[in-house]
This record gives sequence, C-alpha cells and structure tokens, in this order.
Amino acid sequence: MVSKSSVSVPFSNMKLAIADILSKKGFVGAISKKGKKNSKYIDIALLYEGGRSKVNGINIVSKPSRRLYGKAKEIRSYKQGYGMTVLSTPKGIMADMDAKKENVGGEILFKIW
Repeated sequence: MVSKSSVSVPFSNMKLAIADILSKKGFVGAISKKGKKNSKYIDIALLYEGGRSKVNGINIVSKPSRRLYGKAKEIRSYKQGYGMTVLSTPKGIMADMDAKKENVGGEILFKIW
C-alpha cells in the first residue's frame, strides 16, 4: 500500500518456500537471500501493475490457536482462479492447484488474491 519497491523479512526456510511460490505464481518479483550466519534475511521485490499492487489482499487461515487442515479432494480454486491458497503438505509448501495435482492435503496457511 506504500508502493515500496521491495521488502526484507528475517530468514527461515518456511518463509523462503512461501516467497518462492508467490514468485512463481506472479504475486511478487525476484527473491534473494542475503546476509551471513546470524543476520540472514530475504529480500523480496514487489510487483505493481498500473500503479496498483499485484497483491490485493491476504487472509490468514491457520493460526497457532486454531489449525485448519484440508484434504486433497476439498481443495478448490480461490476467487474463481484469480487468487490462490497456500498449504503446508507432507511434500512441502504448495499452492492449491499443485497440491491437488499431487493429490495431497495439509494445513491451510493463507489465501492471497
């Protein structure tokens, strides 16, 4: 909303996997891991289209107080295909349609559009 060109977040393998999926699906731009041993971070380039951000909203589904899981047969497209659901599966962090193709379910992390 501030129209920044990039954002930096502290490094973790889960954050890197989520950022990689968002980059592949076109919600964010290039991803780079920077820093050394104790001060690693992920630099994420943000994408804009006509002055508006590619990410219009995020809905966090699973929280530490309430975990929500979905089976592979229950996975549906979000916002008629304009959005995406991100899941944590036994095969790693996946987008909704990738998890459906692999026939795996898992914890529903968030929805983005």
